[in-house]
Amino acid sequence: MNNNLIDLDSREAWFRLIIIFIMSVVGTAGMWSVVIIMPTIQSEFQLDRAASTYPYVTTMLGYGIGNVIIGRMLDKIGIKKPIIFALTLLILSYLLSTLATNVLWLSIIQFFLGFSAAAFFGPMMADISKFFYKRKGLAVSLVASGQHLCGAIWPFLIKDFLLDGEWRHAHLFIAFVCSIIIPILFFLIGNKKPNIEMNNNTEKKEESVNSNLKLSISNRNVQTLLMFAGVFCCIAMSMPQVHIVPLCIDSGFGLAVGTEILSYMLFAAVTSRVLFGLLSDKIGPIQTLILGSTLQAISLSMFLPFDSQLSLYIVAVFFGLSQGGIVPIYAVIISKFLPSNEVAERVGLIIFATVIGMSLGGWLSGEIYDYTNSYKLAFLNGIFWNVINLSIMIYLYFLYMKSKNNMVEQ
Repeated sequence: MNNNLIDLDSREAWFRLIIIFIMSVVGTAGMWSVVIIMPTIQSEFQLDRAASTYPYVTTMLGYGIGNVIIGRMLDKIGIKKPIIFALTLLILSYLLSTLATNVLWLSIIQFFLGFSAAAFFGPMMADISKFFYKRKGLAVSLVASGQHLCGAIWPFLIKDFLLDGEWRHAHLFIAFVCSIIIPILFFLIGNKKPNIEMNNNTEKKEESVNSNLKLSISNRNVQTLLMFAGVFCCIAMSMPQVHIVPLCIDSGFGLAVGTEILSYMLFAAVTSRVLFGLLSDKIGPIQTLILGSTLQAISLSMFLPFDSQLSLYIVAVFFGLSQGGIVPIYAVIISKFLPSNEVAERVGLIIFATVIGMSLGGWLSGEIYDYTNSYKLAFLNGIFWNVINLSIMIYLYFLYMKSKNNMVEQ
């Protein structure tokens, strides 16, 4: 046996998953820290609600582009050099952000923070998908859950900085933690590759929900439909994630309650990603995504009648359980239906589409609030786009069933 190869679903594969998961928990801080500091930024730079989302929008734009570019790098040269590049950029960006004196400067720096954080999400999901077959959905979802666990943990770690208005000190603290932990994890990854020959033999011997199947439309059309679905579901998804802290402040519950609700929401999202991954291995990724999209629409509608502090905790947790597992399932669909040597770049394109949706949804919700002084229409706007996402996934399901029936007939 080649010692440089890892058998699929083996103990070595699970060890690699653990290392990459921890790296994702730490490294995606560049995506979430901007959401936590938004109210402080709005106050310091004297911005309206829409303008306070500009650093978030540029962060998500950088995050999307980074997933595509770093994903392509991973397909070509492996995972290690992209990690070195991303970590260096992440630390430099956090350090430079402490010098920002206006929202434009901060927004530019946040672009590079988002770009660097991307290396620890989409490319990590693409990498781990190559090391699993029977548990592909679970493996991808576990790695993806690191992103939400990151968003759940960091608010507690930097809350004291923010309560004192010291968001710059919070950024220095994050840079310090990343510079210590990620290099240690980097050396544990090694230079090993998946045992592709074992994968091919397994596919021939086993028929399961994870077996590869060609859909009855072109790869380009599958990719395009998934990207549009990603945009629409994340316009809906962004409303609570981006604005739950300002919503709590407006309701008189305060910053501490808002960050706590956000953390509970993201902890629930971590659980959702694990459950959705398990479900994907049982019933299939397209079916799982349809379920997630349906539950997200229901949870968004629950924000309309319930606005007390206790009900916000409950609804936020239900929302986290509903939406948390959606995005990684796109990666599972790509890994299942599209060419294996293009997975990282294609996953990057999907993540880019989802962050366009998150950016557009976050900004649009702020604009709707500024015009109406209420988040009611913003939630209705999210529900509308969620329904379109659900329609696309139902269409893909019919294509899947058609292809499956054709394969049985042959």
